[in-house]
Amino acid sequence: MNGEGMSLEDLQKMKQIEEMKKQILSSILSREAYERLARVRAINPELAGQAELYLLQVHQAGKLNERVADGKMREVLKALSQEKGFRIKRA
Repeated sequence: MNGEGMSLEDLQKMKQIEEMKKQILSSILSREAYERLARVRAINPELAGQAELYLLQVHQAGKLNERVADGKMREVLKALSQEKGFRIKRA
């Protein structure tokens, strides 16, 4: 086990799950939406994680009929940020 109490096997499983998550997100998001999510992740990892979870759940439920465009991604991020009281300010 490493210093954090996780075995090598656990770390490999986590990496595999993250890779699967990345693949699914890249298949359901437009290039622009995926890039927006990456920029949000750099600034606010918690908000990006919530958006990823929401999108994966909607995808798994079969409610996505087309790729998520940048405009829809902005709506999702805005809704999630308002829920938690985050404010995204534009420069």
